Amino acid sequence: MLIVEDIVSLALTYASQLEAAGCQVEIADSGEKARYYIEAGKRERQAFDVILLDLKLPDVDGLDFLADAPELTKHASVVVITADGSINRAIQAMRLGAYDFLVKPVSVERLTTTVKRAGERLRLEQEVQVARSLQRREQFQGFIGGSDVMQVVYRAIENVANSKATVFITGESGTGKEVAAEAIHELSQRRSGRFVAINCGAIPENLLESELFGHVKGAFTGALENRTGAAREASGGTLFLDEICEMELKLQVKLLRFLQTGMVQPVGSNRTVPVDVRVICATNRDPLVEMSEGRFREDLFYRLSVLPIDLPPLRQRGDDVVLLAQAFMTRFSTEEGKTFEALDDETQQTLHRYHWPGNVRELQNEIRRAVVMSAGNQLSLAHLGTAAAAPAMRAESGGSEPTQPQHAPDAGADAAPSGLAFQGLTLEQIEKMAIEKAIANNGGSVPGAARDLAVSPSTIYRKLEKWSLTGTSS
Repeated sequence: MLIVEDIVSLALTYASQLEAAGCQVEIADSGEKARYYIEAGKRERQAFDVILLDLKLPDVDGLDFLADAPELTKHASVVVITADGSINRAIQAMRLGAYDFLVKPVSVERLTTTVKRAGERLRLEQEVQVARSLQRREQFQGFIGGSDVMQVVYRAIENVANSKATVFITGESGTGKEVAAEAIHELSQRRSGRFVAINCGAIPENLLESELFGHVKGAFTGALENRTGAAREASGGTLFLDEICEMELKLQVKLLRFLQTGMVQPVGSNRTVPVDVRVICATNRDPLVEMSEGRFREDLFYRLSVLPIDLPPLRQRGDDVVLLAQAFMTRFSTEEGKTFEALDDETQQTLHRYHWPGNVRELQNEIRRAVVMSAGNQLSLAHLGTAAAAPAMRAESGGSEPTQPQHAPDAGADAAPSGLAFQGLTLEQIEKMAIEKAIANNGGSVPGAARDLAVSPSTIYRKLEKWSLTGTSS
């Protein structure tokens, strides 16, 4: 990468921080020198991936520098940095093709995270160009979607399948991280072995070690017999550790030792047992943020993320939302013994407008609800829940404020329920009311509701799935 900064002390500080993060850095203290380095890189076929550009240089304004070289942002991710935090200059920089805008002073974490993501964005765009030249697939190993970003994901899964290295899958809740892990397993030479999945966020801390590595009889209260553990059960196959960032630091140390040695030590035993297993892990959090805040070990992250795969949110997948909705409608209508016509234009537009904070999982639940509740042969917008109730919500596009989804009861929705309101209701119905109210208060966001209720998002998604299947009423 190239740092264009005329204050030597700042340039050296940025260079030191970014080199520590694994970047190869060149420094230019003027626009003229920056142009020289950029042209030299082109001649030597070693173009810069990322350019960190100060907007106030001694010989040129940074915005003029960008305007005079429009092709620059096509071949590199430009991150502008300045002490001038004017929103107008930020907007101008973005319009000229800048990837991001940083205001001095900038923290080490913010700088390194932004630069790394800028480099990843460039790599992704290059892979998209390659994907466009290849045969497009609308279905792949459990995935449905023909968008450019999903073509990149499909190729990445194929590329890593037969490697022995660990894979780190990142992406928001509901984007299909377990589907990706299963696809890697099915395409690998380990497909004859078992695929064992463990949700690190759904198992209490004091039991997770036993679930992973097993225990011997009498190791703790309730250990009435020996337990093999997921790592040994997956020997010869694949071990998938979902929500890895939920794992406590003490157990992270033991997991790191297991990955380095290939040996497991059951709880309560002084013997280690060799295991032949391929590890895939996933998280819906930003691992760089988790590391910077001390919740995830840096050495474990670099040991796990040898082969990273990032799954795009549904709002970035274009027409995939319609492909998925049509596929879910076909599947669920068959299960329900119903017949529906293809989704009409109005329904498709509604699906496109909504932000889908719960991604594919949320879409699946919404379509299942609509199939169950709709009469006739046309899927009714009135039963699309959050999608129909929030037509103004837009993915990353500004627009008007999101409309609250209509999950919660209308009457008295803003008031705290009294004891009388619970009379005649089961515990499950009360729980459903609380969850739906929390989702409504968070604009349809399940992760936001989970934070309010102090539970894992996966817990809420499982309950929503259960209620959609059973038709439980609140």
